[in-house]
Amino acid sequence: MPTARILVAKDNLRAVTVDPSPSVELPDGQARLQLDLFSLTANNVTYAAMGQSFRYWDFFPAPDGFGLVPVWGYANVVESRVEGLAVGERLWGYYPFATSVIVTPARLTERGFVDGAVHRQPLPPVYNQYERVAADPSYSAADEALVALFRPLFITSFVIDDWLSEQPPGDAKTVAFAAASSKTALGAAALLKARGQAKIVALTSKANAAFCAETGYYDRVVSYDELTTLPRDEALALVDMAGDAKVINALADHLGDAFVYNMMVGAAHWEDASRQTRGPERTLFFAPDRIVQRTKDWGREGFAARYQAAWQGFRAGLGWLKVEELKGPMALAAGWLRLVDGGVAPRLGLIGRF
Repeated sequence: MPTARILVAKDNLRAVTVDPSPSVELPDGQARLQLDLFSLTANNVTYAAMGQSFRYWDFFPAPDGFGLVPVWGYANVVESRVEGLAVGERLWGYYPFATSVIVTPARLTERGFVDGAVHRQPLPPVYNQYERVAADPSYSAADEALVALFRPLFITSFVIDDWLSEQPPGDAKTVAFAAASSKTALGAAALLKARGQAKIVALTSKANAAFCAETGYYDRVVSYDELTTLPRDEALALVDMAGDAKVINALADHLGDAFVYNMMVGAAHWEDASRQTRGPERTLFFAPDRIVQRTKDWGREGFAARYQAAWQGFRAGLGWLKVEELKGPMALAAGWLRLVDGGVAPRLGLIGRF
């Protein structure tokens, strides 16, 4: 396969360059993984928008001024100088937006390994783990696209639901999701609604309102130009996937003290994500921290069992999803620009292959 990497300017997410990947000889103790199938979602835009502040750019070094956006998916071992890791093995994990990546496997077990590269050690460990699909009893080749699209997102949905159910903020009777058509919001809304502890409200664009209602995950759908119709006598907690200061300020101005909590999860509306806002202070929800905490609380097997039960329930209702496959570097770069500009319909899932 010709080598390529898709470089994104750190200061302008619309500036994209398709560049040859540098050829590097493989030393002992390292392996070359060839990316095969991966997803592109608003989650990847969040990685890029927050790449500096949360060090997402640091996982995969790139030329000055540019970054390699991290993606989740499946890769094959195409070259290995690591005892116990064979050419042809298929791995789930966190990869650069490129045809291949070199890793330094450490703590190799029958389940997988972590990348022991020096530059990755200060970074959140959940992103450094690579899993052997042969050791995963739930793996199915037919499900790869679905898993690539939702696994990185639904695990965030899962821990958002877990956190809110344990610590309902400010006795909120309503939980509203901004960018409610995003896949992470849809997953969390579905789980929260199933609990029945609060009214679940979608905040979305007019264009996506009908879709949000169709999913059945929300008790009410409110477009951004209808925010003043929200009741002012019910405490509301915001789960913000958008980062749009205009929406947050409009909520604060309308709801006043009834706006009790602002959980910042994503930055789908990335161009407006860094501005100061009125109302309750933005509180960052960093999913990897919650995953680590719950893994300690429940054990690895306990976490996996709870997650799988939640996922199977959500998966049963995915009749609304349509998958579109992008093939080749130029199509992938164009798909990235569609995501950045909000041009991907919410029922669509983009799967990439180089």
